[in-house]
Amino acid sequence: MSIFADLLSNVFDRRYRFGLAREDDRPLSELTADLVSTAGDVTGQAVARQILDRYAGWNDDEKRAFFHHLASEMDLDPEAVRSALDAYEVAPGKASYRSFMAAVEPPRQELIRRLNQVPGATRLLVMMRSDLLRLGRDDDALMALDIDFRHLFASWFNRGFLVLRPISWESPAHILEKIIAYEAVHAIDSWDDLRRRLQPADRRCFAFFHPAVSDEPLIFVEVALTQGVPGSIQALLAEGRDPLPPEQANTAVFYSISNCQSGLAGISFGNSLIKQVASDLSTELPGLKTFVTLSPIPGFARWLADQHLPQETEDGTALRQLAAYYLTRAKRGNGKPLDPVASFHLGNGALVHAVHADADVSPKGRAQSHGVMVNYLYDLSRISQNHEKFASDATIATSNELRSLAQVGETILKEAAQ
Repeated sequence: MSIFADLLSNVFDRRYRFGLAREDDRPLSELTADLVSTAGDVTGQAVARQILDRYAGWNDDEKRAFFHHLASEMDLDPEAVRSALDAYEVAPGKASYRSFMAAVEPPRQELIRRLNQVPGATRLLVMMRSDLLRLGRDDDALMALDIDFRHLFASWFNRGFLVLRPISWESPAHILEKIIAYEAVHAIDSWDDLRRRLQPADRRCFAFFHPAVSDEPLIFVEVALTQGVPGSIQALLAEGRDPLPPEQANTAVFYSISNCQSGLAGISFGNSLIKQVASDLSTELPGLKTFVTLSPIPGFARWLADQHLPQETEDGTALRQLAAYYLTRAKRGNGKPLDPVASFHLGNGALVHAVHADADVSPKGRAQSHGVMVNYLYDLSRISQNHEKFASDATIATSNELRSLAQVGETILKEAAQ
């Protein structure tokens, strides 16, 4: 029956696309209600296709109105939730629990699931959430709707569904074009620049893909195989450098991690990606003993400007000390690091290993961190322990050198405040 339903759905889809099937001109509110209530797969996919095709043709005002319809008209029924909870409390069991679970799930979640029945809809729904995040940033009701999208996407895009694929110079051109377009840390300026990152034997790139969006990387990491821990990105990406035979490398450097889909913001892939790549590389190249990042410090320059320090504190040595303080002592209200990249890697179980002045002399590097970069160390034997301590009480794992630098940075700040 499933095969037959898919066949009929495809027939309808083709008839609709080629103008052989009449477009349903009912109001959107009727279409969404019909989709949630319909029991038939074929009918449901036909209605879902109508909604998705309408959405694709809308401007921002129409999309915002659609989101408000979902947020208000397809929200929870508080009275139904209270009644179901009371019934479960009086007589807990299978039936009362099922009723309670049905009551606490807003109809819009089922709507999103049913929209996803249409072939190719997963990609469209990711784009829909990107629109929602863009249009509803300051609207609390729409951000509540986003919780439903995020809840569903966390299941649809969990690690069990993701496929890790290497990206090489021989990968299909349309994938390479997306790597260039999505690179968010160190811009890829040309095809020659991309070749330098992918073709040499001491350079690797890996990406997570999802079967439902098989030609779109979700996140990718660029890796350099080196001897020792590098202290600058310009040396790592220099033109004309001599490639290192992979078997001579003792360090794998994750120097760029880029999320590709804005509609998957907040769905964490980076943790799994880094750990999987580190595991695979250590199996392939047993000589690799150290796994580190060479990471930007995007909030450092802005934070430093707020400290109103004397000009002389901006020399390389003082910058390293202040950066160490910023990474390990500057906190948000929840006790987590102020720097978003630090929060990401520390949450993954990494350790703040070293900071380097003049490590990124590009205009972007100067603007966001006065050229300072940081190595986060992924000690495979201590990742779980570091993660647990960070998650439980925001304990930041640091090297002895970083602790010493941060202490001096604190002294600089105190003296400037006097």
